[in-house]
Amino acid sequence: METTLRGVGVSHGVAIGEVRHMGTAVLEPPAKQIPAEEAEREQQRARQAVDAVAADLTARGNLAGGEAQAVLEAQALMAQDPELMADVDRRVAVGSSAERAVYDAFAAYRELLANAGEYLAGRVADLDDVRNRIVARLLGVPMPGVPDSDEPYVLVARDLAPADTALLDPTLVLGFVTEEGGPTSHSAILARALGVPAVVALPGAGEIAEGTLIAVDGSSGEIFVNPTEERRAALEAAAAERKAALAAATGPGATADGHKVPLLANIGGPADVAAAIEAGAEGVGLFRTEFLFLDDSKNAPSEEKQLEAYRQVLEAFPEGRVVVRVLDAGADKPLDFLTPGDEPNPALGVRGLRTLIDHPEVLRTQLTALAKAAEGLPVHLEVMAPMVADRADAKAFADACREAGLRAKYGAMVEIPSAALRARSVLREVEFLSLGTNDLAQYTFAADRQVGAVSRLQDPWQPALLDLVALSAEAARAEGKSCGVCGEAASDPLLACVLTGLGVTSLSMGAASIPYVRASLAKFTLAQCERAAAAARAADSADEARNAAQAVLSGE
Repeated sequence: METTLRGVGVSHGVAIGEVRHMGTAVLEPPAKQIPAEEAEREQQRARQAVDAVAADLTARGNLAGGEAQAVLEAQALMAQDPELMADVDRRVAVGSSAERAVYDAFAAYRELLANAGEYLAGRVADLDDVRNRIVARLLGVPMPGVPDSDEPYVLVARDLAPADTALLDPTLVLGFVTEEGGPTSHSAILARALGVPAVVALPGAGEIAEGTLIAVDGSSGEIFVNPTEERRAALEAAAAERKAALAAATGPGATADGHKVPLLANIGGPADVAAAIEAGAEGVGLFRTEFLFLDDSKNAPSEEKQLEAYRQVLEAFPEGRVVVRVLDAGADKPLDFLTPGDEPNPALGVRGLRTLIDHPEVLRTQLTALAKAAEGLPVHLEVMAPMVADRADAKAFADACREAGLRAKYGAMVEIPSAALRARSVLREVEFLSLGTNDLAQYTFAADRQVGAVSRLQDPWQPALLDLVALSAEAARAEGKSCGVCGEAASDPLLACVLTGLGVTSLSMGAASIPYVRASLAKFTLAQCERAAAAARAADSADEARNAAQAVLSGE
Protein backbone atom coordinates (compact mmCIF):
# COMPACT_ATOMS: atom_id res chain seq x y z
CA MET A 1 0.00 0.00 0.00
CA GLU A 2 1.31 3.43 -0.94
CA THR A 3 2.12 5.86 1.85
CA THR A 4 3.31 9.44 1.59
CA LEU A 5 5.95 11.08 3.77
CA ARG A 6 7.06 14.69 3.61
CA GLY A 7 10.48 16.16 4.31
CA VAL A 8 12.24 19.18 2.83
CA GLY A 9 13.02 19.01 -0.86
CA VAL A 10 16.49 20.42 -1.47
CA SER A 11 17.49 19.24 -4.95
CA HIS A 12 15.19 19.09 -7.98
CA GLY A 13 14.20 15.99 -9.85
CA VAL A 14 12.48 12.65 -9.33
CA ALA A 15 14.18 9.41 -8.30
CA ILE A 16 12.45 6.02 -8.22
CA GLY A 17 14.36 3.05 -6.85
CA GLU A 18 14.95 0.60 -4.03
CA VAL A 19 16.21 1.77 -0.65
CA ARG A 20 19.77 1.12 0.43
CA HIS A 21 20.77 2.30 3.90
CA MET A 22 24.05 3.94 4.77
CA GLY A 23 26.23 1.40 6.57
CA THR A 24 26.56 1.73 10.32
CA ALA A 25 29.00 0.33 12.85
CA VAL A 26 29.67 0.50 16.56
CA LEU A 27 32.56 2.93 16.79
CA GLU A 28 32.83 3.39 20.55
CA PRO A 29 36.08 1.71 21.59
CA PRO A 30 36.39 -0.12 24.91
CA ALA A 31 37.65 1.84 27.91
CA LYS A 32 40.81 0.02 28.91
CA GLN A 33 43.95 1.14 30.71
CA ILE A 34 47.33 0.85 29.01
CA PRO A 35 50.71 0.56 30.74
CA ALA A 36 52.62 3.81 31.12
CA GLU A 37 55.45 2.53 28.92
CA GLU A 38 53.02 2.27 25.95
CA ALA A 39 51.84 5.89 26.17
CA GLU A 40 54.32 7.28 23.64
CA ARG A 41 53.49 4.53 21.12
CA GLU A 42 49.75 5.17 21.54
CA GLN A 43 50.21 8.91 21.10
CA GLN A 44 52.10 8.21 17.88
CA ARG A 45 49.31 5.88 16.68
CA ALA A 46 46.76 8.62 17.30
CA ARG A 47 48.79 11.22 15.39
CA GLN A 48 49.30 8.87 12.45
CA ALA A 49 45.56 8.09 12.27
CA VAL A 50 44.66 11.78 12.45
CA ASP A 51 47.12 12.68 9.70
CA ALA A 52 45.88 9.82 7.53
CA VAL A 53 42.24 10.90 7.91
CA ALA A 54 43.11 14.52 7.19
CA ALA A 55 45.00 13.45 4.06
CA ASP A 56 42.06 11.30 2.95
CA LEU A 57 39.59 14.15 3.40
CA THR A 58 41.85 16.51 1.48
CA ALA A 59 42.26 13.96 -1.32
CA ARG A 60 38.48 13.48 -1.53
CA GLY A 61 38.12 17.25 -1.74
CA ASN A 62 40.64 17.46 -4.56
CA LEU A 63 38.73 14.79 -6.47
CA ALA A 64 35.36 16.46 -5.91
CA GLY A 65 36.50 20.05 -6.50
CA GLY A 66 34.32 23.12 -6.12
CA GLU A 67 32.27 23.69 -2.99
CA ALA A 68 32.87 20.13 -1.82
CA GLN A 69 36.60 20.79 -1.76
CA ALA A 70 36.18 23.74 0.60
CA VAL A 71 33.93 21.74 2.93
CA LEU A 72 36.27 18.75 3.09
CA GLU A 73 39.37 20.86 3.58
CA ALA A 74 37.63 22.47 6.55
CA GLN A 75 36.99 18.99 7.96
CA ALA A 76 40.66 18.10 7.48
CA LEU A 77 41.61 21.15 9.55
CA MET A 78 39.10 20.06 12.18
CA ALA A 79 40.78 16.64 12.40
CA GLN A 80 44.19 18.21 13.06
CA ASP A 81 43.04 20.85 15.52
CA PRO A 82 46.02 21.39 17.90
CA GLU A 83 43.85 21.69 21.02
CA LEU A 84 42.09 18.43 20.24
CA MET A 85 45.40 16.66 19.69
CA ALA A 86 46.77 18.07 22.93
CA ASP A 87 43.72 16.69 24.74
CA VAL A 88 44.27 13.27 23.10
CA ASP A 89 47.91 13.27 24.28
CA ARG A 90 46.84 14.16 27.83
CA ARG A 91 44.31 11.32 27.93
CA VAL A 92 46.82 8.78 26.62
CA ALA A 93 49.36 9.97 29.20
CA VAL A 94 46.99 8.96 32.02
CA GLY A 95 46.27 5.50 30.62
CA SER A 96 43.77 5.69 27.73
CA SER A 97 44.35 3.81 24.50
CA ALA A 98 44.74 5.92 21.37
CA GLU A 99 41.25 5.10 20.09
CA ARG A 100 39.59 5.76 23.45
CA ALA A 101 41.50 9.00 23.92
CA VAL A 102 40.37 10.21 20.49
CA TYR A 103 36.77 9.18 21.21
CA ASP A 104 36.68 10.97 24.59
CA ALA A 105 38.52 14.09 23.40
CA PHE A 106 36.11 14.50 20.52
CA ALA A 107 33.16 13.86 22.86
CA ALA A 108 34.29 16.71 25.11
CA TYR A 109 34.68 19.04 22.14
CA ARG A 110 31.34 17.86 20.78
CA GLU A 111 29.63 18.90 24.02
CA LEU A 112 31.23 22.34 23.80
CA LEU A 113 29.93 22.79 20.25
CA ALA A 114 26.47 21.51 21.12
CA ASN A 115 26.21 24.05 23.94
CA ALA A 116 27.79 26.97 22.05
CA GLY A 117 24.61 28.10 20.34
CA GLU A 118 22.69 26.59 17.47
CA TYR A 119 25.05 27.83 14.76
CA LEU A 120 28.04 25.85 15.99
CA ALA A 121 25.83 22.97 17.12
CA GLY A 122 25.10 22.44 13.44
CA ARG A 123 28.74 21.44 12.93
CA VAL A 124 28.45 18.47 15.31
CA ALA A 125 27.65 16.12 12.41
CA ASP A 126 30.90 17.09 10.68
CA LEU A 127 32.83 16.57 13.93
CA ASP A 128 31.23 13.15 14.48
CA ASP A 129 32.23 12.08 10.99
CA VAL A 130 35.87 13.07 11.58
CA ARG A 131 35.90 11.21 14.91
CA ASN A 132 34.40 8.08 13.37
CA ARG A 133 36.98 8.06 10.60
CA ILE A 134 39.88 8.35 13.05
CA VAL A 135 38.50 5.74 15.46
CA ALA A 136 37.70 3.31 12.60
CA ARG A 137 41.27 3.59 11.36
CA LEU A 138 42.66 2.96 14.84
CA LEU A 139 40.36 -0.03 15.39
CA GLY A 140 41.11 -1.43 11.97
CA VAL A 141 37.43 -1.64 10.97
CA PRO A 142 35.76 -0.34 7.79
CA MET A 143 34.39 3.17 7.94
CA PRO A 144 30.57 3.21 7.67
CA GLY A 145 29.74 4.58 4.27
CA VAL A 146 27.87 4.34 1.01
CA PRO A 147 26.73 0.74 0.40
CA ASP A 148 28.17 -1.41 -2.38
CA SER A 149 25.64 -2.07 -5.11
CA ASP A 150 25.76 -2.99 -8.79
CA GLU A 151 22.25 -1.64 -9.32
CA PRO A 152 21.07 1.98 -8.97
CA TYR A 153 19.35 2.76 -5.67
CA VAL A 154 18.02 5.51 -3.41
CA LEU A 155 20.35 6.12 -0.46
CA VAL A 156 18.73 6.59 2.97
CA ALA A 157 20.75 7.80 5.98
CA ARG A 158 20.42 9.61 9.28
CA ASP A 159 22.65 12.24 7.75
CA LEU A 160 25.31 12.30 5.07
CA ALA A 161 28.78 13.52 5.87
CA PRO A 162 30.33 15.85 3.29
CA ALA A 163 33.04 13.25 2.58
CA ASP A 164 30.36 10.75 1.52
CA THR A 165 28.14 13.20 -0.36
CA ALA A 166 30.97 14.76 -2.35
CA LEU A 167 31.92 11.52 -4.10
CA LEU A 168 28.50 9.96 -4.67
CA ASP A 169 28.24 8.33 -8.09
CA PRO A 170 25.11 9.80 -9.74
CA THR A 171 24.90 6.77 -12.05
CA LEU A 172 24.31 4.53 -9.02
CA VAL A 173 22.79 6.85 -6.42
CA LEU A 174 19.50 7.94 -7.99
CA GLY A 175 18.68 10.22 -5.06
CA PHE A 176 19.02 10.40 -1.31
CA VAL A 177 16.90 10.91 1.76
CA THR A 178 18.12 11.91 5.25
CA GLU A 179 16.50 12.25 8.65
CA GLU A 180 18.65 15.22 9.64
CA GLY A 181 19.86 18.33 7.85
CA GLY A 182 18.16 21.37 6.43
CA PRO A 183 17.81 23.19 3.10
CA THR A 184 21.20 24.88 3.51
CA SER A 185 23.13 22.02 5.14
CA HIS A 186 26.32 20.79 3.52
CA SER A 187 24.52 17.70 2.24
CA ALA A 188 21.84 19.82 0.55
CA ILE A 189 24.35 22.15 -1.08
CA LEU A 190 26.44 19.27 -2.39
CA ALA A 191 23.35 17.41 -3.65
CA ARG A 192 22.39 20.41 -5.75
CA ALA A 193 25.94 20.62 -7.08
CA LEU A 194 25.74 16.94 -8.11
CA GLY A 195 22.29 17.32 -9.61
CA VAL A 196 20.97 14.43 -7.47
CA PRO A 197 17.32 14.63 -6.24
CA ALA A 198 17.34 14.87 -2.46
CA VAL A 199 15.00 15.24 0.50
CA VAL A 200 16.26 16.05 4.01
CA ALA A 201 14.73 16.48 7.47
CA LEU A 202 12.43 13.48 7.00
CA PRO A 203 11.52 12.00 10.41
CA GLY A 204 11.54 8.21 10.42
CA ALA A 205 13.49 7.84 7.18
CA GLY A 206 15.68 5.22 8.82
CA GLU A 207 12.62 3.02 9.45
CA ILE A 208 11.98 2.46 5.74
CA ALA A 209 13.01 -1.16 5.16
CA GLU A 210 16.01 -2.05 3.00
CA GLY A 211 14.91 -2.89 -0.53
CA THR A 212 11.62 -0.98 -0.32
CA LEU A 213 10.67 0.77 -3.54
CA ILE A 214 10.28 4.52 -3.02
CA ALA A 215 9.81 7.57 -5.20
CA VAL A 216 11.60 10.77 -4.20
CA ASP A 217 10.38 14.16 -5.40
CA GLY A 218 13.25 16.54 -4.67
CA SER A 219 11.15 19.58 -5.54
CA SER A 220 8.13 19.00 -3.29
CA GLY A 221 9.94 17.07 -0.54
CA GLU A 222 7.47 14.16 -0.87
CA ILE A 223 8.49 10.53 -0.49
CA PHE A 224 6.10 7.87 -1.82
CA VAL A 225 6.71 4.49 -0.18
CA ASN A 226 5.60 1.58 -2.37
CA PRO A 227 4.24 3.96 -5.04
CA THR A 228 1.36 2.73 -7.18
CA GLU A 229 1.81 2.26 -10.92
CA GLU A 230 -0.32 5.38 -11.42
CA ARG A 231 1.91 7.40 -9.11
CA ARG A 232 5.06 6.22 -10.83
CA ALA A 233 3.63 7.02 -14.24
CA ALA A 234 2.58 10.50 -13.11
CA LEU A 235 5.99 11.25 -11.62
CA GLU A 236 7.82 9.93 -14.66
CA ALA A 237 5.58 11.97 -16.95
CA ALA A 238 6.22 15.09 -14.89
CA ALA A 239 9.97 14.41 -15.03
CA ALA A 240 9.84 13.97 -18.80
CA GLU A 241 7.84 17.17 -19.20
CA ARG A 242 10.36 19.03 -17.06
CA LYS A 243 13.25 17.63 -19.09
CA ALA A 244 11.61 18.81 -22.33
CA ALA A 245 11.04 22.27 -20.87
CA LEU A 246 14.69 22.46 -19.84
CA ALA A 247 15.83 21.57 -23.34
CA ALA A 248 13.53 24.16 -24.90
CA ALA A 249 14.61 27.04 -22.66
CA THR A 250 17.92 28.51 -23.78
CA GLY A 251 19.68 31.86 -23.75
CA PRO A 252 19.63 34.61 -21.12
CA GLY A 253 17.12 34.52 -18.29
CA ALA A 254 13.89 36.35 -19.03
CA THR A 255 10.16 36.24 -18.40
CA ALA A 256 7.71 35.33 -21.16
CA ASP A 257 7.24 39.00 -22.05
CA GLY A 258 10.97 39.70 -22.28
CA HIS A 259 11.74 41.15 -18.84
CA LYS A 260 15.41 40.29 -18.35
CA VAL A 261 16.48 38.45 -15.21
CA PRO A 262 20.19 37.55 -15.46
CA LEU A 263 20.86 34.03 -14.20
CA LEU A 264 24.23 33.75 -12.51
CA ALA A 265 26.15 30.95 -10.80
CA ASN A 266 27.32 30.51 -7.22
CA ILE A 267 30.86 29.13 -7.22
CA GLY A 268 33.49 28.22 -4.64
CA GLY A 269 36.51 28.56 -6.90
CA PRO A 270 37.95 27.90 -10.37
CA ALA A 271 36.90 24.22 -10.24
CA ASP A 272 33.22 25.24 -10.43
CA VAL A 273 33.60 27.38 -13.55
CA ALA A 274 33.13 24.63 -16.15
CA ALA A 275 29.76 23.54 -14.75
CA ALA A 276 28.58 27.16 -14.62
CA ILE A 277 29.49 27.75 -18.26
CA GLU A 278 27.88 24.47 -19.34
CA ALA A 279 24.63 25.48 -17.59
CA GLY A 280 24.59 28.77 -19.48
CA ALA A 281 25.35 31.05 -16.54
CA GLU A 282 25.50 34.69 -17.56
CA GLY A 283 28.23 35.29 -15.02
CA VAL A 284 28.95 34.68 -11.35
CA GLY A 285 26.63 36.08 -8.72
CA LEU A 286 28.52 34.73 -5.72
CA PHE A 287 32.19 33.81 -5.79
CA ARG A 288 32.92 32.48 -2.30
CA THR A 289 36.61 33.14 -1.67
CA GLU A 290 36.92 31.17 1.59
CA PHE A 291 38.41 28.16 -0.21
CA LEU A 292 41.68 30.06 -0.64
CA PHE A 293 42.01 30.53 3.10
CA LEU A 294 41.42 26.91 4.13
CA ASP A 295 44.79 25.50 3.14
CA ASP A 296 46.45 27.10 6.14
CA SER A 297 44.25 28.21 9.02
CA LYS A 298 47.16 30.03 10.66
CA ASN A 299 48.19 32.31 7.77
CA ALA A 300 46.37 34.26 5.08
CA PRO A 301 47.19 33.32 1.47
CA SER A 302 49.62 35.61 -0.30
CA GLU A 303 48.48 38.30 -2.71
CA GLU A 304 50.08 36.30 -5.55
CA LYS A 305 48.16 33.12 -4.73
CA GLN A 306 44.88 35.01 -4.53
CA LEU A 307 45.56 36.91 -7.75
CA GLU A 308 46.10 33.67 -9.68
CA ALA A 309 42.82 32.12 -8.51
CA TYR A 310 40.78 35.28 -9.13
CA ARG A 311 42.26 35.70 -12.58
CA GLN A 312 41.21 32.18 -13.59
CA VAL A 313 37.59 32.92 -12.76
CA LEU A 314 37.54 36.41 -14.28
CA GLU A 315 39.05 35.18 -17.55
CA ALA A 316 36.29 32.57 -17.87
CA PHE A 317 33.56 35.23 -18.19
CA PRO A 318 34.72 37.82 -20.73
CA GLU A 319 32.15 40.62 -20.91
CA GLY A 320 30.25 38.84 -18.13
CA ARG A 321 29.50 39.87 -14.57
CA VAL A 322 31.50 38.37 -11.71
CA VAL A 323 30.47 39.22 -8.15
CA VAL A 324 33.12 38.35 -5.58
CA ARG A 325 32.36 38.09 -1.88
CA VAL A 326 35.36 38.99 0.22
CA LEU A 327 36.37 36.58 2.98
CA ASP A 328 33.49 35.56 5.24
CA ALA A 329 35.35 34.16 8.27
CA GLY A 330 34.02 33.38 11.71
CA ALA A 331 31.18 31.28 13.17
CA ASP A 332 31.30 27.95 11.28
CA LYS A 333 34.37 29.06 9.29
CA PRO A 334 36.96 29.82 11.98
CA LEU A 335 40.52 30.75 11.01
CA ASP A 336 43.21 30.74 13.67
CA PHE A 337 44.82 33.96 12.47
CA LEU A 338 41.54 35.86 12.37
CA THR A 339 38.75 34.60 14.57
CA PRO A 340 38.69 34.54 18.38
CA GLY A 341 38.30 31.10 19.91
CA ASP A 342 36.40 32.06 23.04
CA GLU A 343 33.24 33.77 21.75
CA PRO A 344 30.10 32.50 23.53
CA ASN A 345 28.08 32.68 20.29
CA PRO A 346 30.27 33.20 17.21
CA ALA A 347 27.31 33.54 14.84
CA LEU A 348 26.37 36.72 16.71
CA GLY A 349 29.91 37.93 17.27
CA VAL A 350 32.87 38.97 15.17
CA ARG A 351 32.08 37.46 11.78
CA GLY A 352 32.28 38.49 8.13
CA LEU A 353 32.96 42.18 7.56
CA ARG A 354 33.43 42.70 11.30
CA THR A 355 36.40 40.33 11.19
CA LEU A 356 37.91 42.15 8.21
CA ILE A 357 37.48 45.56 9.82
CA ASP A 358 39.43 44.22 12.80
CA HIS A 359 42.13 42.93 10.40
CA PRO A 360 42.34 45.59 7.68
CA GLU A 361 45.55 44.14 6.24
CA VAL A 362 43.73 40.94 5.25
CA LEU A 363 41.00 42.90 3.49
CA ARG A 364 43.53 45.21 1.83
CA THR A 365 45.50 42.27 0.42
CA GLN A 366 42.36 40.64 -0.96
CA LEU A 367 41.08 43.83 -2.58
CA THR A 368 44.50 44.58 -4.07
CA ALA A 369 44.70 41.06 -5.52
CA LEU A 370 41.24 41.48 -7.05
CA ALA A 371 42.18 44.85 -8.54
CA LYS A 372 45.29 43.38 -10.17
CA ALA A 373 43.45 40.26 -11.36
CA ALA A 374 40.93 42.38 -13.26
CA GLU A 375 43.53 44.57 -14.99
CA GLY A 376 43.22 44.43 -18.77
CA LEU A 377 40.12 42.21 -18.72
CA PRO A 378 36.71 43.25 -20.12
CA VAL A 379 34.91 41.49 -17.26
CA HIS A 380 32.44 43.44 -15.11
CA LEU A 381 33.91 42.91 -11.65
CA GLU A 382 31.79 43.58 -8.59
CA VAL A 383 32.95 43.05 -5.00
CA MET A 384 30.69 42.73 -1.97
CA ALA A 385 31.05 42.51 1.78
CA PRO A 386 29.36 39.81 3.91
CA MET A 387 27.32 40.49 7.03
CA VAL A 388 26.73 44.23 6.53
CA ALA A 389 24.55 45.54 9.36
CA ASP A 390 24.17 49.25 8.62
CA ARG A 391 25.40 52.29 6.72
CA ALA A 392 28.56 52.53 8.84
CA ASP A 393 29.55 48.99 7.78
CA ALA A 394 28.82 49.78 4.15
CA LYS A 395 30.90 52.96 4.30
CA ALA A 396 33.86 51.18 5.90
CA PHE A 397 33.85 48.63 3.08
CA ALA A 398 33.43 51.21 0.33
CA ASP A 399 36.32 53.26 1.79
CA ALA A 400 38.53 50.14 1.84
CA CYS A 401 37.70 49.43 -1.82
CA ARG A 402 38.64 52.97 -2.83
CA GLU A 403 41.84 52.91 -0.82
CA ALA A 404 42.88 49.66 -2.55
CA GLY A 405 42.39 51.29 -5.95
CA LEU A 406 39.67 48.80 -6.88
CA ARG A 407 38.01 49.83 -10.14
CA ALA A 408 34.84 47.84 -9.69
CA LYS A 409 31.36 48.16 -8.30
CA TYR A 410 31.18 47.48 -4.59
CA GLY A 411 28.15 46.28 -2.76
CA ALA A 412 26.72 44.80 0.41
CA MET A 413 25.21 41.45 1.22
CA VAL A 414 21.85 41.62 2.98
CA GLU A 415 22.00 38.80 5.51
CA ILE A 416 21.04 40.73 8.65
CA PRO A 417 17.46 42.04 8.98
CA SER A 418 18.72 45.53 9.90
CA ALA A 419 20.33 45.86 6.47
CA ALA A 420 17.02 45.04 4.77
CA LEU A 421 15.04 47.39 6.98
CA ARG A 422 17.51 50.22 6.31
CA ALA A 423 18.44 49.27 2.75
CA ARG A 424 18.15 52.81 1.33
CA SER A 425 20.59 54.03 3.95
CA VAL A 426 23.05 51.22 3.09
CA LEU A 427 22.70 52.00 -0.63
CA ARG A 428 23.93 55.54 -0.12
CA GLU A 429 27.38 54.03 0.41
CA VAL A 430 27.42 51.10 -2.05
CA GLU A 431 26.28 50.41 -5.59
CA PHE A 432 24.30 47.19 -5.25
CA LEU A 433 22.73 44.73 -2.83
CA SER A 434 22.84 40.94 -2.87
CA LEU A 435 20.49 38.99 -0.64
CA GLY A 436 21.96 35.97 1.13
CA THR A 437 18.64 34.33 1.97
CA ASN A 438 20.22 31.48 3.94
CA ASP A 439 21.65 33.67 6.68
CA LEU A 440 18.86 36.23 6.36
CA ALA A 441 16.38 33.49 7.29
CA GLN A 442 18.63 32.27 10.09
CA TYR A 443 18.84 35.69 11.71
CA THR A 444 15.21 36.62 11.03
CA PHE A 445 13.79 33.52 12.70
CA ALA A 446 16.59 32.66 15.18
CA ALA A 447 16.75 29.26 13.46
CA ASP A 448 20.09 27.62 12.73
CA ARG A 449 20.39 26.69 9.06
CA GLN A 450 22.01 23.33 9.94
CA VAL A 451 19.40 22.08 12.42
CA GLY A 452 16.67 19.91 10.93
CA ALA A 453 14.32 20.49 13.87
CA VAL A 454 13.85 24.14 12.88
CA SER A 455 13.91 23.62 9.12
CA ARG A 456 10.39 25.02 8.66
CA LEU A 457 11.75 28.39 9.75
CA GLN A 458 14.56 28.09 7.21
CA ASP A 459 12.02 27.71 4.41
CA PRO A 460 12.64 30.66 2.05
CA TRP A 461 8.89 30.83 1.37
CA GLN A 462 8.29 32.27 4.84
CA PRO A 463 6.27 35.46 4.22
CA ALA A 464 8.36 37.46 6.71
CA LEU A 465 11.47 36.65 4.66
CA LEU A 466 9.67 37.64 1.45
CA ASP A 467 8.79 40.96 3.12
CA LEU A 468 12.48 41.64 3.76
CA VAL A 469 13.35 40.76 0.17
CA ALA A 470 10.65 43.16 -1.05
CA LEU A 471 11.93 45.96 1.20
CA SER A 472 15.44 45.54 -0.16
CA ALA A 473 14.32 45.41 -3.79
CA GLU A 474 12.07 48.46 -3.37
CA ALA A 475 14.93 50.42 -1.81
CA ALA A 476 17.27 49.50 -4.66
CA ARG A 477 14.69 50.51 -7.26
CA ALA A 478 14.18 53.85 -5.50
CA GLU A 479 17.94 54.47 -5.55
CA GLY A 480 18.31 53.34 -9.16
CA LYS A 481 20.53 50.43 -8.17
CA SER A 482 20.42 46.64 -8.45
CA CYS A 483 19.35 44.02 -5.91
CA GLY A 484 20.08 40.36 -6.60
CA VAL A 485 19.53 37.13 -4.68
CA CYS A 486 22.46 34.76 -4.26
CA GLY A 487 21.05 32.55 -1.49
CA GLU A 488 19.56 29.12 -2.03
CA ALA A 489 16.09 30.64 -2.51
CA ALA A 490 17.08 31.55 -6.07
CA SER A 491 17.43 27.87 -7.01
CA ASP A 492 13.70 27.14 -6.53
CA PRO A 493 12.06 27.60 -9.98
CA LEU A 494 8.70 28.66 -8.55
CA LEU A 495 10.23 30.95 -5.95
CA ALA A 496 12.47 32.47 -8.63
CA CYS A 497 9.29 33.78 -10.30
CA VAL A 498 8.11 35.23 -7.00
CA LEU A 499 11.47 36.87 -6.35
CA THR A 500 11.29 38.41 -9.82
CA GLY A 501 7.82 39.69 -8.97
CA LEU A 502 9.20 41.24 -5.78
CA GLY A 503 11.59 43.33 -7.87
CA VAL A 504 14.80 41.31 -7.62
CA THR A 505 17.05 42.15 -10.59
CA SER A 506 19.20 39.01 -10.84
CA LEU A 507 19.26 35.45 -9.50
CA SER A 508 22.36 33.43 -8.60
CA MET A 509 22.38 29.73 -7.73
CA GLY A 510 24.25 26.45 -8.04
CA ALA A 511 24.90 25.70 -11.71
CA ALA A 512 22.65 22.61 -11.74
CA SER A 513 19.59 24.76 -10.92
CA ILE A 514 20.03 27.33 -13.71
CA PRO A 515 18.20 25.37 -16.46
CA TYR A 516 15.21 24.76 -14.16
CA VAL A 517 14.92 28.42 -13.23
CA ARG A 518 15.40 29.58 -16.83
CA ALA A 519 12.57 27.30 -18.00
CA SER A 520 10.25 28.41 -15.20
CA LEU A 521 10.74 32.14 -15.81
CA ALA A 522 10.16 31.69 -19.53
CA LYS A 523 6.61 30.42 -18.88
CA PHE A 524 5.27 33.52 -17.11
CA THR A 525 5.02 37.26 -17.71
CA LEU A 526 6.36 39.83 -15.28
CA ALA A 527 2.77 40.76 -14.36
CA GLN A 528 2.03 37.13 -13.45
CA CYS A 529 5.18 37.02 -11.33
CA GLU A 530 4.11 40.21 -9.54
CA ARG A 531 0.66 38.78 -8.80
CA ALA A 532 2.22 35.57 -7.49
CA ALA A 533 4.55 37.60 -5.27
CA ALA A 534 1.65 39.61 -3.83
CA ALA A 535 -0.28 36.41 -3.11
CA ALA A 536 2.71 34.83 -1.38
CA ARG A 537 3.29 37.87 0.83
CA ALA A 538 -0.38 37.90 1.84
CA ALA A 539 -0.10 34.36 3.25
CA ASP A 540 0.59 33.47 6.88
CA SER A 541 2.91 30.49 6.44
CA ALA A 542 5.50 29.13 4.05
CA ASP A 543 3.19 26.38 2.79
CA GLU A 544 0.35 28.84 2.25
CA ALA A 545 2.70 31.21 0.41
CA ARG A 546 3.95 28.45 -1.88
CA ASN A 547 0.40 27.23 -2.60
CA ALA A 548 -0.87 30.75 -3.22
CA ALA A 549 1.89 31.53 -5.71
CA GLN A 550 1.35 28.19 -7.45
CA ALA A 551 -2.38 28.88 -7.73
CA VAL A 552 -1.77 32.26 -9.36
CA LEU A 553 0.77 30.94 -11.84
CA SER A 554 -1.32 27.91 -12.76
CA GLY A 555 -4.38 30.10 -13.36
CA GLU A 556 -6.50 28.53 -10.62
